[in-house]
Amino acid sequence: MKRIAIVTDSNSGITQSEAKQLGISVLPMPFFIDDTLYFEDITLTQEAFYEKLLQDADISTSQPSLGDVTQLWDQLLQEYESVLHIPMSSGLSSSCQSARMLADDYDGRVVVVDNQRISVTQRQSVCDAMALVEAGHSAEEIRTILEEQKLQASIYISLETLKYLKKGGRITPAAAAIGTVLNLKPVLQIQGEKLDAYAKVRGKKAARRTMIEAMQKDLNTRFAQPLAEGRMGFGIAYSGNLEEALDWKAELEAAFPGANFQMDPLSLSVACHIGYGALACGCYVTVT
Repeated sequence: MKRIAIVTDSNSGITQSEAKQLGISVLPMPFFIDDTLYFEDITLTQEAFYEKLLQDADISTSQPSLGDVTQLWDQLLQEYESVLHIPMSSGLSSSCQSARMLADDYDGRVVVVDNQRISVTQRQSVCDAMALVEAGHSAEEIRTILEEQKLQASIYISLETLKYLKKGGRITPAAAAIGTVLNLKPVLQIQGEKLDAYAKVRGKKAARRTMIEAMQKDLNTRFAQPLAEGRMGFGIAYSGNLEEALDWKAELEAAFPGANFQMDPLSLSVACHIGYGALACGCYVTVT
């Protein structure tokens, strides 16, 4: 039998076609749109999602059904000795906790990693896991390594609109109205399990500059040693606007010469809470 199968979810930004090329499995995240169930990258494309979002459709996220998760694990365990499951951050979804509960019935053959990541940093965790499998580590050893590294990453996100934060109850209607009039652009961060406020600035140019300065600060402080050792990875994420994302990529490459930026659409589970037109950048320590 093969040794270790790697499973993640579509919040990693890894598409179904990429998963086949990489030899891993990606569980599609489910969405309810006007009471109809869709699965990311299966029956719901990025384009269709944003079309529905901009039409003010009623959109809610869910987690993969327990049956879908165990069915995938059971299939993989016919070929592999064990499964290493890397879901999105436990601070953003209950899918990680559910997977850990299910894994208790698999006598150690399914190992669930909670390294509190999403989007470009979750993708890196999958890449790190693949390298560690290749290096001969066990699933339990890989879980330990990835969970020890969980805080060795930063993501910064700027928003085009306050509408969806207001809709989700994260800011009051009055604050949203004032922010819109003043052209305030919130910058959010993910350093650990949750999405938190980082700064509030006037205009998108200032938001971009704030994100670049925040990442430069991280690289000069928290990540100075791994940067010097060549162990940093860099990512870009965006919600819907590819043309703007390519311009953002060019700005980041100019600000960080020599950095190789992986660019993916932002996870739809995050996008439905922050809306169209968001831009993000991230940096993370890679496992050696």
